[in-house]
Amino acid sequence: MFPISAALLDAMVLSLVAREETYGYKITQDMQTAAKVSESTLYPVLRRLQKNGALETFDRAFMGRNRRYYRITALGLAMLRQYRIDWEEHKDQIDSILMVKEETV
Repeated sequence: MFPISAALLDAMVLSLVAREETYGYKITQDMQTAAKVSESTLYPVLRRLQKNGALETFDRAFMGRNRRYYRITALGLAMLRQYRIDWEEHKDQIDSILMVKEETV
């Protein structure tokens, strides 16, 4: 397993929240399909993205209590578009080395 950088975590969270307004626990569960990420890792990412204006929050009642939901902002969408461009460039550079088949002797 390769470590995930803060920028990649941000990009992945923005991508999930761009799909639907969602809450922290669900984001953690969705992230775990691609990487081992705990809630204690995720919540600082959510707070940072909110502080930077990429996400906004609202509360919604759920089973007698409030659940904090996240939605992406216009700034968050712009950041996500750039992260996707940067990811494709990075992936292509890594693939140019890692995915080249070795010659047989």
